[in-house]
Amino acid sequence: MKKETSLIAQQMSRQRKRLVYLVVISLALGVAIISQATLLAETVQMIFVEKVSISSVAGLLGVLLVVMAIRTLLSYGNGRIGLVMAATAKTNMRADVLKQLTQNSMPLALRGQTGEKVSLALDAVDEADSYFSQYMPRMVEVAMISILILIVTFFQHANSGFILLFTAPFIPLFMILVGLKTKNKSEEKYAQLAEFSGTFLDSLQGLVTLKIFGRARRQQQVIERSSLGYRDATMGILRVAFTNTFMLESIVMLSIGIVALELAIQLLVFKTMSFHTAFLVLLLVPEFYSLLKNMGTAFHSGRTSMGAVRRIEKMLAETSASEITLHTNPEGKYSSDADELLVHPEEHYGSPAEPISMPLSIELNNVRFQYGSSSFELQAERISVGPGEHIAIVGKSGSGKTTLLNLIAGLLKPTSGQIMVNGKPLSQHDESVWFEHVSYITQHPYIFSGTFAENIAIAAGRDVTRAEIEQAAEEAGLATVAALLEHGFDTFVGEGGRGLSGGEKQRLALARAFLKRPAIILFDEPTVGLDLHTERVLQRSIAILAKTATMITVAHRLYTIRQADKILFMDDGEVVASGSHDELLECLPLYAEMVNVQRKEGSA
Repeated sequence: MKKETSLIAQQMSRQRKRLVYLVVISLALGVAIISQATLLAETVQMIFVEKVSISSVAGLLGVLLVVMAIRTLLSYGNGRIGLVMAATAKTNMRADVLKQLTQNSMPLALRGQTGEKVSLALDAVDEADSYFSQYMPRMVEVAMISILILIVTFFQHANSGFILLFTAPFIPLFMILVGLKTKNKSEEKYAQLAEFSGTFLDSLQGLVTLKIFGRARRQQQVIERSSLGYRDATMGILRVAFTNTFMLESIVMLSIGIVALELAIQLLVFKTMSFHTAFLVLLLVPEFYSLLKNMGTAFHSGRTSMGAVRRIEKMLAETSASEITLHTNPEGKYSSDADELLVHPEEHYGSPAEPISMPLSIELNNVRFQYGSSSFELQAERISVGPGEHIAIVGKSGSGKTTLLNLIAGLLKPTSGQIMVNGKPLSQHDESVWFEHVSYITQHPYIFSGTFAENIAIAAGRDVTRAEIEQAAEEAGLATVAALLEHGFDTFVGEGGRGLSGGEKQRLALARAFLKRPAIILFDEPTVGLDLHTERVLQRSIAILAKTATMITVAHRLYTIRQADKILFMDDGEVVASGSHDELLECLPLYAEMVNVQRKEGSA
């Protein structure tokens, strides 16, 4: 239960002032409700019992109208504060979710389905609305107003007060029972929603693949089952809601009937009560039970919201916990990142971020990285990259080349060891400052929905002119492609680069690098799968970029390997050797074998 309420408690602590406003307004609203009942009872007493003229109670009626208007305004104020609280809480929670997602390490960012994350950030956060906009205001009103009504009722007629005191607990007791059922149903609902969203988006993105392999109809059935599961979970909650409403109405009607019967006996049979007192109590009792009934309805909505909040908190807790990975310390014992931060925080964070001086040098010292306790592990004892060097990383598929590149880029954090930039740990440098000096071109660069010009300009991190964009495109060999299009650089490309070939995507990514002019350029086999002409265009552009930057390339083509100043050969997660092309040919049989295979493929 502690886990479930901690996120709510965190949000409520940010809105203490609004909670105080709720308490004050609720107290004022309680006074207005009691005053309205008292004035109405007095008016009825004077007109129908004492037989006074309407003109004699005109002033009393005027005051009654003013009190009713004040009550309406106070009720509106409570509702308004609840809506503001809900909007603020949703903004904060959505910001927390987005911050957590954007700050995740790459393995965590790739985990799970995109649709599930979108559903969490949008639907689940929105569903938390009713907890703040309905449940909290109703709870405060019940805590304040029902006690005031109970006190007044006891003063007016103790028997009625005891009846209220005896019957009132049945409503919260019933709410607790319903709430336990609703909690489970709500969690089931959001699990089904996340599954449905993930399945639907996955299917939509892979629709072409599904059609090609004849799986579209079967996937349609999967989506249908997922949709029906979500429908059934939602209907289960509605059944609970309707049962809740029926039971609350039954309890309220029965309780009011008992009070009315007791008042009638006292007033008509025993004649021990005045009409004014009986009528006043009869006016207050429905108000009392109406508060409890509204609280019951709000409680159901609040418990439904708690399912969404629990999903949010579970995601935040899982991603935070996943960042705490096990590694060995100098004594050979296993400890967690969190323990190390407590003991030696300066080794992880160092002093405040400093500007990165040029030119850049990079060193990897005893770097270890593992995706999970029993998964692939990378080890790099010592690697140094000097300013302006061209480094090629080679090895068979699955040897850890891309993982090493991601570590150097700062997208992954080492499990142990350090990556040094200009002699200082990379963690001491501000991440955004570091990325200003780095460009990373993958095999499949992402193209955003927008124009050619907008997709190039995204790399600059500043306002750029159209001339700068066109110059970068020219250097990347993209200008001829844009010239053939109807709208040139203003041609719209779809999300993910729909409508562009693989070579055009790579050239667009190179244009971004030309516009950015980074100090370090990282390539992850950028020419794989391209035709010979496109590959030559890209190689010329890459050679131009390499003249003014340090270049680290995951390579497999013999041409790229020969041109490198230093080659790192990887096998099974280890850098087994480094040196020039000729040096590795002489001392490393695995490398010589790889080169021979390349030559045979080239001659074929």
